Amino acid sequence: MKFVVLDYYRAKRGYMARYTGPKHRLARREGINILDKNSASLKRRLNIPPGEHGRKRHRRLSDYGLQLREKQKVKATYGILEKQFKRLINSASLKKGDTGEILMSLLETRLDNIVYRLGFAKTRAMARQLVSHRHVFVNGKKVNIPSYTVKIDDVISLSSKIKESTNVLKILEEKNNEMLPFLERKGDIGKLVKSPKKEDLQVPFNLQLIIEYYSR
Repeated sequence: MKFVVLDYYRAKRGYMARYTGPKHRLARREGINILDKNSASLKRRLNIPPGEHGRKRHRRLSDYGLQLREKQKVKATYGILEKQFKRLINSASLKKGDTGEILMSLLETRLDNIVYRLGFAKTRAMARQLVSHRHVFVNGKKVNIPSYTVKIDDVISLSSKIKESTNVLKILEEKNNEMLPFLERKGDIGKLVKSPKKEDLQVPFNLQLIIEYYSR
């Protein structure tokens, strides 16, 4: 897979590389819609692995293989790499409670994901770009770290400059955005009102397999 670190200085400060290959190929490889788009053709193709002989690949996976694929699905969906994901796993395992649910909460409260869930961006990739380009405020302060953990009662807003963008303005004006139970939004201001729970989401991953993978 293709990854690139944005520049030397960001790499030196510990920034993660990002995947730059074709997203459709990654979606088909993991068998999950990571594109945040819905189309009949995409849904049909998700069950066909990429490559010339994709339709012929129906090998039964081992327990390890199943665990690995679930892990890769999560990383592809949220746009994070192994080192960062492993830190989240370690953090979740140190807390009291359901490790899988805690892990989902840590993923869902990333700033880039919250921006996406609030409907300020069409995709997580777009949300990540908004954050990185310093267009997102948390409690009135600019935050340009996509992995920043949003806390309960934190208020999320966009810069006045980006709200003048035609694309962003169109997104903000859409009326069909249903908020998840842990979020509130009024116009171009959003808020995390409680910790995300598994029942608040349609979790497309087997969290137990992921925990088992890192427990080996």
